[in-house]
Amino acid sequence: MTTTAETVRTAGAGRGRWEALALARAARLEALLGDPYDPANPHGLRALFAADHRRTPPAATEALLDGAGLAAEFVPVEYGGRLTRADLLARTLRPVFRRDVALGFGYGITSLFATGAVWAAGTPDQRRDLAELLLGGGRATILHHELAHANAILRDEFTARPAGRSGLGLYGRKDLIINAARADAQIVYARTDAARGPRSHSVFLLDPARAEPGAMRHLPRIETSGMRGTLFSGLEFDGRTLPEDALVGRSGEGVALALRTFQVNRSVICGVVTAAADTVLHSAVRAATTGRSGPVARRWHKPLTGVFADLLACDAMATVALRALGLLPDRAHVLAAAVKYVVPDLLRENLEELSTVLGSRGYRHGSPEYGALDKLVRDLPVAGLGHAGTAACQAVIVPQLRTLAESAWFAEDEPPPELFRKGAELPPLDYRLLGIAGGGDFMAASLVGSADRLAPSRGVGGQITALAELAEAFVAELRALRETCRRLPPNGSSALGDPAVCVLSDRYSLIAAAAAVLGVWEGQDGTDPFLADAAWAVLALSRIGERLGIPVPELPDGCAAYVLDELVRRYRAGLSCDLDATPLAQ
Repeated sequence: MTTTAETVRTAGAGRGRWEALALARAARLEALLGDPYDPANPHGLRALFAADHRRTPPAATEALLDGAGLAAEFVPVEYGGRLTRADLLARTLRPVFRRDVALGFGYGITSLFATGAVWAAGTPDQRRDLAELLLGGGRATILHHELAHANAILRDEFTARPAGRSGLGLYGRKDLIINAARADAQIVYARTDAARGPRSHSVFLLDPARAEPGAMRHLPRIETSGMRGTLFSGLEFDGRTLPEDALVGRSGEGVALALRTFQVNRSVICGVVTAAADTVLHSAVRAATTGRSGPVARRWHKPLTGVFADLLACDAMATVALRALGLLPDRAHVLAAAVKYVVPDLLRENLEELSTVLGSRGYRHGSPEYGALDKLVRDLPVAGLGHAGTAACQAVIVPQLRTLAESAWFAEDEPPPELFRKGAELPPLDYRLLGIAGGGDFMAASLVGSADRLAPSRGVGGQITALAELAEAFVAELRALRETCRRLPPNGSSALGDPAVCVLSDRYSLIAAAAAVLGVWEGQDGTDPFLADAAWAVLALSRIGERLGIPVPELPDGCAAYVLDELVRRYRAGLSCDLDATPLAQ
């Protein structure tokens, strides 16, 4: 395992080796976790499913992750950790999420979500202290403010108000917080202004051990339908004193910090949960091929190839958003919201399709080979991929649409090609540079550029012609969307309650997904023949187009068969079904 010191030295030497180091750490973690299907493996799926059934964290696997120093992935490299780029972080975490979403959240990614505000606006002392805590094996938890359409995690909030001579006191109760009982640091989004508006909340960094007696009360653990091995419990504050050095950033900056940091959280979540869906896809291929000496039955071709293409599209979209956080930090906020809007819906649809392939096997809840479907169906909504996340993303996208239609679409330059190229040397993630408004729409520009470059291929025939026709169809949809969005009210947020307006979020986000697929396909250097071929992109874009209701060409002869052959090949070779085709532990 690469040490923190080695990572720091490498970062100082240049960005070129960041990706190699991250992939090496991911491979090392995959090997440490071992064969997920080995019934004797204490970190395999059987053991993890058993912990879920007992509703307890998998202690042995958490100890393994501690020993591997996984918490260093959440600490920026400038403070002694390994966090360089958001896309590399997601790739490093995938071995954990490939096995268990609840393990990924319960062990540590919650610490990343909590600490973002400190990396974005904390004082040097706050950053150093928090980095030291995480690198020493500590955990941080986030105490969210309440959001519209909130689920249990986002419901209720805390208030900071004057408490006599002691300055501010913290009041309120929240019943469902991840790792509330075992966190060593609390990042609290507390209301500091009764009036609604962008200055209503502030962020505080607190040490639970410093709470005065009686000022903080731990509430009983709450059992949830999903992520059952994750420790959810609550906290109640009754006038806990807020030290002067607890404020993160400026007073009233909480909403802005949430908007800046949530775009990282949204993109990372989508970048890692696709690995969990990958496990279910492997189960479905196993069900379709076990006991057969011949090819896969024709009735399973469409669901298997379709889900594979969707996972590649999800990975493309999430990866582009994660890279944009470092390369285009002032312009990535709308794309991050679009990713969180699209990927969960695609994954839910994919799980429904795979359930038809798995049939009764999908009800073998504790089975390492087939139990991943049932568990992921339960875990996804609790992981923040339900209705509350959709509403929050609409609140980011809809207010931007009229401005983008009037000033950005068909008028903006394309983003740097490095955004789509694997192995490109990109800047590090710097939370301080993340923007929350304006910045145009580089994905729309990329879509138009891809379509222009493909236009001469429209009469060639085969897959490349289908790809060119699909690209032009999405450009036509963008033109139609522009005309609709130009008629929106000047303050787009006033239209959030209108279902017809919210549907525009669907259309925009799916167009952004198509742009990501085209950009990633164009960015291939030929080292992966499958990704360099147009077949996967044609199938992925056709499925996105069908969801949009736009005309799509017939799939070219051999397109679906080529994608299915690659899926079966990856299953038999023990490779992941994402863009990386990572070797899996066996």
